[in-house]
Amino acid sequence: MKNVKMSVTDNKLLIEVDLSQSFGQSSSGKSITVASTEGNKTVPGTEDFKIGLNVYKPNK
Repeated sequence: MKNVKMSVTDNKLLIEVDLSQSFGQSSSGKSITVASTEGNKTVPGTEDFKIGLNVYKPNK
C-alpha cells in the first residue's frame, strides 16, 4: 500500500491518507497518484471485508 493507514475502532473503518504526498503520474498520465491500496485488500482485523482505494488529483 502507498500512503494508506487503516484501522478498525468500535466497528468503524478509519482511513488515513497524507494529502501532501504524491507518487507521480498515473500510467495514463491523466492524474497524479496520492495514495493507493494497490488493488483490493482485506480490512485489518477482519476476514469478511475488502477495500480497494485510490486517491488522486487530476492533471491540469
